[in-house]
Amino acid sequence: MIEKHIVLEDIDPVVFFGVGNAHLQMMRGLYPKLRIMARDNVIRIMGDEEQMAAFEESSEKMRQHVIRFNTLTEEDIIDITKGKHTREQVPDGVVVYSIAGRPIKARSENQQHLIDAYNSNDMVFAVGPAGTGKTYLSIALAVKALKEKTAKKIILSRPAVEAGEKLGFLPGDMKDKIDPYLQPLYDALEDMIPQVKLQDMMEKHVIQIAPLAFMRGRTLSDAVVILDEAQNTTPAQIRMFLTRMGWNTKMIVTGDMTQIDLPHSQKSGLIEALHILNNVEGIGVVNLNQKDIVRHKLVTRIVNAYEAFDKEAGG
Repeated sequence: MIEKHIVLEDIDPVVFFGVGNAHLQMMRGLYPKLRIMARDNVIRIMGDEEQMAAFEESSEKMRQHVIRFNTLTEEDIIDITKGKHTREQVPDGVVVYSIAGRPIKARSENQQHLIDAYNSNDMVFAVGPAGTGKTYLSIALAVKALKEKTAKKIILSRPAVEAGEKLGFLPGDMKDKIDPYLQPLYDALEDMIPQVKLQDMMEKHVIQIAPLAFMRGRTLSDAVVILDEAQNTTPAQIRMFLTRMGWNTKMIVTGDMTQIDLPHSQKSGLIEALHILNNVEGIGVVNLNQKDIVRHKLVTRIVNAYEAFDKEAGG
C-alpha cells in the first residue's frame, strides 16, 4: 500500500484541521478510498493512488488558502475539492487578514499614504495621535512581508519609558517588568497570527520583540523593523536604532508627539530625527491626524478636547 506524508508549512495546523478536527473528518468523507491521519503539522495518507494524487493537490490549495486568508471554512474545503472557483487573490487594498478572516486595510486617506510610503521607501516615519492605527497597520505590513517571504523576520521594539508608573515597582524578573510595555505589540500580532503559530515564530526568533536598549550592536538584515512610541526615545537612542539598518530591511518608526513621557529637560529623539532627516531620499514621512482615528468615536472627541486645552494653556 502506498503511503505519503504531507507537511503543512507556514500555517497553524489547528486552522487547517478545524476545531475538534472537524475539517479533517470532512476530508476523510470526501476521500473515502484514503486513510488520512494527522499529527502536529504532518498528514499521513494511505490508499488509492488516484485519490492520493487528488488529495495532495487539494491539500496544497487549502494550505495556500490559509496562508492568504488566515482561515479555512467547510465551504472552502468543498469548493477546493470539487475544483470550483474559490477566491485566490487577496483583493486590492487588503494588507492581510486577521485570524477571524477580517480584511485589514487602510481605513482613511492618511493610512493609505502610510501603506504607499512603505511600498516606495525603505524607512517610514508615521506620526499621529492615539488611535490612528500607526502601530496596527505597521505590524500588518510586516506580517504581509513575512507571509510573502520578502522578509525573513519581524523585529518590534519600544523604549521602556514609564508613563507615570515606575518600572522597579512592577513584580517579577526583568522580562516580566518589560512585557507590559510591549503588550500593544503582542495584541496586534495575536490579531493577525494564530496563537500556536505566533508562539512557534517567537521561539524560533522569526518574530522578535525587545526593548530598544537591546538593539545596540546589532545589524538588522532581511527584516521589517518597527520602532513604536519613538517620541520617548532620546536623540542618542533613535540615532543608534536607525543605524542598525542592514540589507533588504525596511524600518517603520511610529510616534505621538502629544504623549512624550521623557523628563522635561530631555529632548525627544523623534522630533530631532524628523528635523534632520526631513529631505533624505528613501525616507517617507506620514502625518496622521484626528480624521484617521479608528477607535471608538469618543477617542476623537477626547483628542480634540485635549488639543484645544493644550493650545489654550500654551496661549
